[in-house]
Amino acid sequence: MNIGLALLGSVTVLLLCTITSVYIAYPLLLILLLFIGICLHKGFSIWALWQMCCRGSQKALPVFTILTLIGAVTATWMAAGTVPAIVYYGIQLIQPQWFILAAFLLTSLVSLLIGTSFGAASTIGLAMMIMAKGSSVNPDLIAGAVIAGAYLGEQRSPMSSSAHLVAAITQTDLYGNIKRMVQTGLWPLIVSCGIYLGLSLLYPMQARDQSLSIALQQLFELNAVVLLPAGVIIVLALLRVEAKYSMLLSIVAAIGLAVFYQQDSLEQVLQFAIFGFRLESDSPIQTILRGGGILPMLKVCGTVLISTSLAGILAGTGLLKTSFKRLVRADYLEQSPSTAQRFSNTALIGALAAAFGCTQTIGILLTEDLVQQNYKQSEQLALDLENTVVVLSPLIPWNIAGLVPATVLMTDWQFIPYACYLYLIPVLVWLQLRTLAQKPKGYCSGK
Repeated sequence: MNIGLALLGSVTVLLLCTITSVYIAYPLLLILLLFIGICLHKGFSIWALWQMCCRGSQKALPVFTILTLIGAVTATWMAAGTVPAIVYYGIQLIQPQWFILAAFLLTSLVSLLIGTSFGAASTIGLAMMIMAKGSSVNPDLIAGAVIAGAYLGEQRSPMSSSAHLVAAITQTDLYGNIKRMVQTGLWPLIVSCGIYLGLSLLYPMQARDQSLSIALQQLFELNAVVLLPAGVIIVLALLRVEAKYSMLLSIVAAIGLAVFYQQDSLEQVLQFAIFGFRLESDSPIQTILRGGGILPMLKVCGTVLISTSLAGILAGTGLLKTSFKRLVRADYLEQSPSTAQRFSNTALIGALAAAFGCTQTIGILLTEDLVQQNYKQSEQLALDLENTVVVLSPLIPWNIAGLVPATVLMTDWQFIPYACYLYLIPVLVWLQLRTLAQKPKGYCSGK
């Protein structure tokens, strides 16, 4: 069977299943079995394929840890009153005509501080979504602004895993890369803020009634004390403590507040952490204030496991790289005539790598491997990777970079049209490069 056709068919199936809201793990599993069959036909042994699956899935283990912690953080922050307090004070403080812009900027700030888009989406992002669901604003619009902001912050954070990965594989300076990203990302940021401001003015957050604020006051003790778990995350992030440890300590603080301040039993709080937070059935906001939990995140973990196993086989057998050279015209993998053309080539390959690799990490590694011979300057390569595959990965519905925050925010692929910053980055950077085609050094030097 032609590998290129199999890959294109696989993406088509994934797109159809995404649009029809089919659990993405099912088509991924079928695609995994398809490629196992193809590899067996090509002479690979089942034992060799099993080892490739294992090597690929090992890359998912750190993600599993983060996902389970995110589930526990979300649920315990709700039980502690942290998320309810952010929602309550947010309703009071954020002007309705600024709400969508505020969702973008606040999530960007939190992501910049803690260095993880997943963590930002599951904390301040979730609070913004809860506010949106209690108003007339389209929740998908807020989800798009939140996810765009989460990756804006992560892209520029010294604690970002993707930024560290790009710096490591290109052998460049992390802080130099961040400085150059800030420069090239200025216009996309300004335009994104303008778009979100316009949307905020067109669709101001008008609460349907005051039931959300009233119910939050009745159900929780709301004051500065319950913001302690959020403070733990931020302070430890500033001290550059690894995200998983700061999240663990934040969970401990949240459990303490839920038990001793919100008067929940320890057993009940632990049930929330495992199964997700739920209010009593007679609560008027039970459908709004819910979510989190370790077990619900296992569904996402299953998708991660299958996708990384599939990527392990495609990478281990060399089928993915070989097929890319067939799918993409040869001149895309040769020296490009201009920096603008080279950037567009990298963006195309990055989008395909993000689609076939299913994770941001594999997309980055594969893109770098395919395009690095086109770059004389490692700094330019690092910058182009950050401005293409890193921001395009969340726009692939089955890529873990977009799937996880969308799951946390209780939405789906429909957030993508509203994640303006993520697609404005490659578009506007390409336009800048066309303008500066005769001055490539001005783009990458940061001087």
